[in-house]
Amino acid sequence: ANKASGKWPSYFMMKCGTWGKNPKQMHNFYSMKEFSCPEDRLDVKVGPNTLTEKHMSGHVIVTEENAANPGFMCDAGEMSWDLDIDKQISFNVGYGANSLFRNINAFEMFWHAEGIKTQYSGTITLDGVEYEVIPEKSYGYADKNWGSDFTTPWLWISSSNLTSLITGKKLENSAFEAGGGRPVAFGVKIPRKLLIFMYHEGKEYDFNFSKLHLRVKTEFSFEEREELVVWHVRQENIRAAMETEVFCRKKDMLLVNYEAPDGQKRHNRLWNGGNGWGTVKLYDRQEGQFTLVDEIEATHIGCEYGEYDHEDAY
Repeated sequence: ANKASGKWPSYFMMKCGTWGKNPKQMHNFYSMKEFSCPEDRLDVKVGPNTLTEKHMSGHVIVTEENAANPGFMCDAGEMSWDLDIDKQISFNVGYGANSLFRNINAFEMFWHAEGIKTQYSGTITLDGVEYEVIPEKSYGYADKNWGSDFTTPWLWISSSNLTSLITGKKLENSAFEAGGGRPVAFGVKIPRKLLIFMYHEGKEYDFNFSKLHLRVKTEFSFEEREELVVWHVRQENIRAAMETEVFCRKKDMLLVNYEAPDGQKRHNRLWNGGNGWGTVKLYDRQEGQFTLVDEIEATHIGCEYGEYDHEDAY
């Protein structure tokens, strides 16, 4: 009825959940009248949920009756959390998210990854069972997406649990990130583009298609097998190259549900997981020749891929 009368949705959705054994996602909805956040800092408050740069807490409960309603787009369960946040490595996508481009809504979807390596500490309670979150084993992440619609394809992979296969040593000051798919800039679709960043023991490798001077080339694919999903990504620029292969078990993942800001639900097969594993090969480039810097084993990889159901939805 709201769509027929031209009313757009306006709500806050608190999403939480778990991957692995019995994966689930749970949603609670609030009126925007209950939401508050000052313009000059991150200090979100809505219902029992709070978020700042250094702390988050909250509580979500979904009854079996509510979960049976397709409008809630989620599973039944209960979850609460009380966590300290330590963002250690950031990925700034550059001028594509600066104030000018934000003010003129240059892109349909903006992205900033404040914590591609983030350590969390505290407790999480899921369906009555309390878990301790250990900072050194949390392999956490923090980012922000905003805009008027989602990208399709939608690709995201990230990990900070990295070990060099050359030296055998854990890479304590490293993380990598890849995101994008088909950005829309000023109404024009830009196919097969990703933003990729590797922070390798203090050195930055940036494969950002919006930085034209880097002359970035991108190749990626996604494969859905019987029990696994697989990502293949390769990017190179005038200084370096990076090849990434990621695997994740379907049984450990979920098909994450989001409604677009205009009220349409276009992503209906958006794979989402946090237990991926794979390898990253990192190369330096000089005079057209590539030299292997490191071959890296990655685990606890956050990973997503999805496309709209129909081409006309693009």
